[in-house]
Amino acid sequence: MSEKRGMVIHFTDGSSKTLEFPEQLKDEQIRAQRLKDALEARHLVVEADGALVIFPFENIKYLQVYPAPKKLPEITIKGASFKE
Repeated sequence: MSEKRGMVIHFTDGSSKTLEFPEQLKDEQIRAQRLKDALEARHLVVEADGALVIFPFENIKYLQVYPAPKKLPEITIKGASFKE
């Protein structure tokens, strides 16, 4: 069974949207480059339910993507957990 993959987009207005999707790439090097490209972009672009959806990063507070990629940017703090 394939691992569940998804993303929760948390917007600046307090709302959120959850997306589920299949694995996009198997190659970890290409995944790392795509992550770098995504962090440099001004929009999150998604094809969902047959439609193209573009989320401007100015409207996004943060993204929660799971599972975390194996290859992460060097500046990543690893092994963290949220506390109240």
